[in-house]
Amino acid sequence: MLLKSAQCFWQSSQLLRQSHGREAKVLEGFAKEEAAKILILIDSVRCPPKLIASKLSQIVGWFYDHLARLIYAEAVSWKPMHLAQLREYVDRERRGHYLEGRAGEYIMPNWTIYERESRLYVDVEAYQDNALNWSAPGDPYSDLPFLASLTPPALRVAAAMEQVGMFTLKGLKAVSDIWGSLEYRDKEDHHDGSKLTERLLERLHSEGLMLGTTQQDDISALYQDWQIPMYNLDFSLIPVTLEELEAAQERKYWSMVGDPRW
Repeated sequence: MLLKSAQCFWQSSQLLRQSHGREAKVLEGFAKEEAAKILILIDSVRCPPKLIASKLSQIVGWFYDHLARLIYAEAVSWKPMHLAQLREYVDRERRGHYLEGRAGEYIMPNWTIYERESRLYVDVEAYQDNALNWSAPGDPYSDLPFLASLTPPALRVAAAMEQVGMFTLKGLKAVSDIWGSLEYRDKEDHHDGSKLTERLLERLHSEGLMLGTTQQDDISALYQDWQIPMYNLDFSLIPVTLEELEAAQERKYWSMVGDPRW
């Protein structure tokens, strides 16, 4: 059901792309979030059985959290060396505010959430000078035509999972048996994941679970784009105080002009 929902959002976004750019982007975002829900649920299956009791409540929380879903969708395109580096990438994306500009002169809210909300809603925005302004969603910058028509990686991976039979009960059992044999805690990487993916695909094939419509592109998507398990990562928003941001601004300024104390 999640996959069908994601695919319908994506197909509808393509119909609107030429005439209604903002609405197309909104539907594309919905498609990514629905696909991300699948990736989150599959990570609960990849979680080792000894850990799942302590992790399941948190994973269910990510399923209902916009930021977690959006990070999951984006993470498909990341190529970290190992889980520790992936954790660094995720932590960067979940900061509540960050600095923008050549000298860090602008304090910006979490971009992932802001981009989503500002595209969806008319709202009131408060700037650093405390001025309040109405903000109306507008058409986003146009993607290059060939990029705009490419299926989002998260949706491509989710569709590949269905094709190879992972959404069946036997398929989920295979995912749990194979991926649950290794806990991703720190230095585990894609090399480990490729071995587990190979074992999984061999088992799915041997048990006759793959659909007759499975293509080589589906196999490639799982090898190349299926991110390593993230059940041991945190996706909650990291609060950043104004004092921290102002201190960072000062450091950035002096790094540019030269600190007179040195």
